[in-house]
Amino acid sequence: MPHPFQRTLTLTDTLRLGLFQACLGALSVIFAGMLNRVMISELAFPGLLVGLALAFEQFVSPSRVLFGQLSDAVPIAGRRRVPYVLIGVVLLGALAVLAIPLIFHVATLLKAPSQPALALGILALCGLMAGYGLAVSLASTPYLALVIDRTDEAGRPRATTIIWSMLTIGIVVGAMAISLSLRSLDQVRDPALLEPALAAFMLRAALMVVGLTVLATWGMEPSLAAAGGVANASAAGREQPLTLPRALRLIRSSRQVLIFFVFLLLFTLGLFLQDPILESYGAEVFGMPIAATASLNAFWGVGTLAGLSLGGLAVIPRLGKLGAARLGCRMIAAALALLILAGVVTSVPFLQLVMVLFGLAAGITTNAALCLMLDLTLPQAAGTFVGLWGLAQAMARALGKVGGGGLLDIGRLLPEAAGPLPAFALVLAVELLVTMAALAVLGRLNLHQFREDTDRSLARVVAMELG
Repeated sequence: MPHPFQRTLTLTDTLRLGLFQACLGALSVIFAGMLNRVMISELAFPGLLVGLALAFEQFVSPSRVLFGQLSDAVPIAGRRRVPYVLIGVVLLGALAVLAIPLIFHVATLLKAPSQPALALGILALCGLMAGYGLAVSLASTPYLALVIDRTDEAGRPRATTIIWSMLTIGIVVGAMAISLSLRSLDQVRDPALLEPALAAFMLRAALMVVGLTVLATWGMEPSLAAAGGVANASAAGREQPLTLPRALRLIRSSRQVLIFFVFLLLFTLGLFLQDPILESYGAEVFGMPIAATASLNAFWGVGTLAGLSLGGLAVIPRLGKLGAARLGCRMIAAALALLILAGVVTSVPFLQLVMVLFGLAAGITTNAALCLMLDLTLPQAAGTFVGLWGLAQAMARALGKVGGGGLLDIGRLLPEAAGPLPAFALVLAVELLVTMAALAVLGRLNLHQFREDTDRSLARVVAMELG
């Protein structure tokens, strides 16, 4: 009979563990979608303020290194991972519930002349979003370490694919939950009616997330005593964590490292620059209610799931990783152009179809980019390289939230005779140009040259640190 804490997760255990990723996906729809739309369209927040506040979640992403070290070195109740995940999720739920009254309080201050109170309110909102980002890091970093602890090299690709798919499924389910739960708020703009409805929804969502996370992690990690010291050995063998100076030296040391770092930054920015304004686009250009704009994430998620599967099963085997990434970038650019066209014809079914195509393109490109990340990660410095690629993505997500909101504000300075479309079209057009820039950078990537250059560069960086 196998040991209950065997190294390779069963399919059932992997699906159960993936419930946590699904919860993160659902919460991302609520924060990056529903709350964006409510703040911009219903409460008339400046787009730059919304983007800046939400970007604080990404600004604190370097804390992942700290929480990873903490979970390695300081076990809680005899376990290194699960207690941190649970503490992080409880904090997530609490901050999500607190976000609703704070948002409506800041909306009231925006209409009042009291500038000191408004400044404090904005600081509190940014602080709450930073706290939310810290809670995400606290929960997700030990969670990913738990996945690594519980899988071997052979089983890790399957587990990663399932868990990544669960994240997208969570996005779809979260969008559907918003659509069904908030249907009664169609055409409602009165804060006195919106706030209690959104607060009740957020409380239910937070309780569901905490409950599902307990279910996902229950029994997934043995105590250190039961593990017979394996956990200690595993922790001792971990690499030194990525530090910013080391990351910068590594980026500068190899042209190919820099090329892929820039590609990841531009590609991620090309996916998420419209993230803070998408639901407001549906609201202001298409006249869609809250429930309907939330469903746009479901269409995107369905397309992404299809793209992830199609990319792994057909596109990458046929075109190769670089070819699939190039195709995906072209598809993303085409989808962004179609998003602008959808605003011109103001057809909701066409918009929904384009969101599926956008998701399909995102799934294919994400799959190819993940494969490239594995190919462009040297085994002797895996932690450093994974941290470096994660840093590029976190920077792009933060830039996307600030840039998307800021570009919308700039677009709103255009003459209003043409309606709201030009402001949103500006964001989408810049995003299209960023995607084409990512495609151009990708053309300079050489996998063979990367390995030759980086082996030499890594040796130089290590020598510099030791010397």
